[in-house]
Amino acid sequence: MHVPATLVRGGTSKCWLFPQVHMPADRDRIERVLVDAYGAADPVQLDGVGGATPTTSKAAVVGASAHDGVAIDYLFAQVGIGTGTVEWGSNCGNCATAIALYAVAEGLVPLKGDRTPVVMRNINTGAVLEAEVATPGGRVQEFGDRTVPGTLAGGVPVGLTFRDPAGATTGHLLPTGLPAQELRLGELAGGASIPASTAPPKVSMVDAGAPVVLVDALRAGRTGAETLDEMRVEVPWLRATRHTAAVLMGLAEAGAEPGDAVPKAGLVGPPVAYTTTLGEHVAADEYDVSVRMLSMNSPHPAIGLTSAVALAAANIVEGTVVANASTAPGRRVLRIGTPAGVLAVESSGAGPDRVTVARAARILCRARILVRDQALPAAA
Repeated sequence: MHVPATLVRGGTSKCWLFPQVHMPADRDRIERVLVDAYGAADPVQLDGVGGATPTTSKAAVVGASAHDGVAIDYLFAQVGIGTGTVEWGSNCGNCATAIALYAVAEGLVPLKGDRTPVVMRNINTGAVLEAEVATPGGRVQEFGDRTVPGTLAGGVPVGLTFRDPAGATTGHLLPTGLPAQELRLGELAGGASIPASTAPPKVSMVDAGAPVVLVDALRAGRTGAETLDEMRVEVPWLRATRHTAAVLMGLAEAGAEPGDAVPKAGLVGPPVAYTTTLGEHVAADEYDVSVRMLSMNSPHPAIGLTSAVALAAANIVEGTVVANASTAPGRRVLRIGTPAGVLAVESSGAGPDRVTVARAARILCRARILVRDQALPAAA
C-alpha cells in the first residue's frame, strides 16, 4: 500500500508532511506507518525515507482545523533513529514553517496578496502559531532567496510567530517557580554514572515554545560555544540533565523510562568569537548569548525554533541563566549565537505574548511512499 506525502524543508529541518485525510485516525497506527515509511528501526534508516539525523527524521500529519480562528491542525512526530518508535511530546517550529508553505501551496488556505497568513495549531501541545508566507502578486513561489543560519540554500520567506507561548505544556513559564536552581543529577539510562565534574549544574527550567532545561555553561566548566564535535562529548550528562529536569517540570513520572524529546536541553554562555559550521567568523559583539542545544541525543547543528522561543522568554526574566549570560538582558530582540550562525528572535508583551522569527521554506518533492500492508488500516 502507499500513502501520499510531501517533503518540505523548513528552516534547518526537513519534514515529510502527510495529509490527515490519508492517514489513520489512531496515533498508534500513525506511528506504525511512520516507523515503516522511515525505516525507523534502522540507525541509518536505509530502508526508508528518513534522513537518519534528528533534524531530518521529522514528520507531521496536516489537515484543516475545526477550531475558530485556526486554519490548520498538525500532529508533529519526531521519528526515532534506530529505535523503531516515535516521540509525540513536542512541537517543531521549523516544521511549522514547512507546514505554512505547504498549506498555501496545497490550497488549504486562500491566497491573500503579497503575504498570505496561516494560523496553525500544534495538536501535541495546543500551541497556536501564526505564519506569513510570501506570495508576491498572489502567487505561490516554488523557489526563494531567503536564507537562514545553517544553510546557504534559499527558500520562500516565512515569518513565524508563536502566540502566547509561555506555559503551553506545563502551565507555567517557570515550571518549578524558580528562575534558576542547582540540579542534582541521577544516573544515566543503563546505570552509567555522571562525571563528578559536571554536577551539580545550575539550570533554568523554562516552558515557552517548548519545555527546555538550560545549563549555565561557565559554572559547568564549559563555554556554551562548543563545536559540534566538542558537544558530542557532553551528550551523556546533558541527557541526564534532561531526564532529571523532566520529573521536576512535571513532564515525566519519577522512575519512568526517560524520553529524549522533552525537555530540550542545552548549554548557555556569554558571547565569544567563534567560527560557524559554514566557516564564517562571528565576533563576540555580533550577538548577545551563546547556545548549544541537543536535538534528541545529538548536538543540534543550529537551534530548534521552539528552543529559541524559550531563550527569548528567559532573557526577559531576571535571574535566569540566559539573562545572566546575555549582554542584552531584558531586551525584546535577542541575538542567539548557534553553531550555524546568529539567529535574531523578537518578543513582545509581558508573557511574552508573541515571539517572532524570520524563516524560509521550500517544497522539495511530492511522493507516494510505499508501506507494508499491515502498517495501514484496510480503509486507508
